[in-house]
Amino acid sequence: MKQMLIDLVQAIVDHPEEVSVNERINGDTVVLELTVAKRDMGRVIGREGKIAKSIRTVMRAQAARENKRVIVDIL
Repeated sequence: MKQMLIDLVQAIVDHPEEVSVNERINGDTVVLELTVAKRDMGRVIGREGKIAKSIRTVMRAQAARENKRVIVDIL
């Protein structure tokens, strides 16, 4: 899931080399902490948070396929 999030976000931002994800696992819950360049933060969040919501929805769908729960934090 970590690599999927990285690939997804790198396609959106202007500086893909600055995308990083920290993964923590607690039982069946995976917490993904996404960090991007400060100047790319608006691209990742989007207007009214629409892109961030979409990213979280895609990641939840992938987690459901693996019988897990995912939380995506954008830092």
